[in-house]
Amino acid sequence: MADYILVLDEGTTSTRAMAFASDGVLAASAQAEITQHYPKAGWVEHDAAEIWDKTLQCARDVIPRVGGAACIAAIGITNQRETVVAWDTSTGEPLTRAIVWQDRRTEGFCAELRDAGREADIQSRTGLLLDPYFSGTKMRWMLDNVPEVRAAADNGTLAFGTIESWLIYKLTGGDKHISDASNASRTLLMELSSSGFDKGLCDMFGVPHAALPEVVDMSGALGTTGVRLFGREIPITGIAGDQQAATIGQACLSPGETKATYGTGAFVLANAGKTPTKSDHRLLTTVLMQIGGERTYAIEGSVFVAGSLVQWLRDSLGIVDVASQTEELARSIPDSGGVTIVPALAGLGAPHWRADARGVITGLSFASGKAELARAALEAMAHQTHDLAQAFAADGAEWETLRIDGGMAANNWMAQDIANVLGLRVERPDFVETTALGAAMLAAAGVGLCADINEAAEAMRGKLTQFTPDMSEDVRSDRLERWRKALKAA
Repeated sequence: MADYILVLDEGTTSTRAMAFASDGVLAASAQAEITQHYPKAGWVEHDAAEIWDKTLQCARDVIPRVGGAACIAAIGITNQRETVVAWDTSTGEPLTRAIVWQDRRTEGFCAELRDAGREADIQSRTGLLLDPYFSGTKMRWMLDNVPEVRAAADNGTLAFGTIESWLIYKLTGGDKHISDASNASRTLLMELSSSGFDKGLCDMFGVPHAALPEVVDMSGALGTTGVRLFGREIPITGIAGDQQAATIGQACLSPGETKATYGTGAFVLANAGKTPTKSDHRLLTTVLMQIGGERTYAIEGSVFVAGSLVQWLRDSLGIVDVASQTEELARSIPDSGGVTIVPALAGLGAPHWRADARGVITGLSFASGKAELARAALEAMAHQTHDLAQAFAADGAEWETLRIDGGMAANNWMAQDIANVLGLRVERPDFVETTALGAAMLAAAGVGLCADINEAAEAMRGKLTQFTPDMSEDVRSDRLERWRKALKAA
């Protein structure tokens, strides 16, 4: 029977294909790394053709292991948000490298719009702040700096899209140029209350409206793969940006329920219900779900550097050979010896929003070694999360518990440290890859394996582990005071 959901999970550092059974159990997976390109300081790029090739390779690896294409009921897609691909519809090929969400090259353009007094209006309409993080300014940069992109725009053959749009275009053989509402809400080009991209916002950012995809639901009949890819047509019935997918995977389906995902970056989303509310403390308002044309919104805080800090310790400093060693090193010492890391390697995200900030390590002495740096790196996750908790509380969305997931959440020491610094109970599912699980839930509901998203969440969400705070107030206060001083240096 066709009772497996194939999830294509396209992240920042790798792409994966994962086959889920209808009860949420992972049956098979394949993963391939994505090449990171850093042509200049602050620039981050991906090869969209490589992303497509490796996504297809992973899918073709997994499908035979669950019985072949006849056993795949549907495909769900989740993706790194804000990353922009430009391609030519006459060839179906990328016109330049994709600009990744971490990229900071458009800060000057953002500053021009802020100086012109545009940010308040943009935030009220889109729920977002003016920052290079979001997709619209990346599209404008491509138009201004890549002749091939401008020529395609002039010829009417330009297509812009975030990663899910690119993958769906390729999966459907060019039949569909669509974006789901969660990804579209991250572009600066869609009003939160509108059904599609706004022409006035497109004009403000200098992006041709005709090059953008159609905005669609996140669950339902959204497209069909070409026969030649997998041997038969497979429906695409679930799409979500990675953080929205993780929020759904954590079953944060009622107002107030909150999750934090610790992957390349760290992202906290709280279900805000059916009405978008503006943050007064530099958080974001975004689309959490759109099903049957009805939207649920979320308040979001985005931290740019989380797991990528550990990757930097591994690849650039050689402090660890594998990321999991940070837990052993953190446990090997009673504290960080006063070492504090502000991981602003790509600027600071919420609630600070300082694109000009740079990473800082304070409190170094001759006694500082690998263990102190590794522990300070993990402590930075709790510090950044605490900053977000204060902003959410100030906006009237105080957390009662925090549900965590993502690759870093498997680190038990870090999970306990977050509970300690927040002074809150932290819950972690046994299966921490809730981004892919959320996409599977959407696809299962979209194809009819489950009646709706609530039934999918109930059927597919697994067991939980809880972490309760056990840190003294004196230790917590000292940690946070050192963090605040280090932030000023950043």
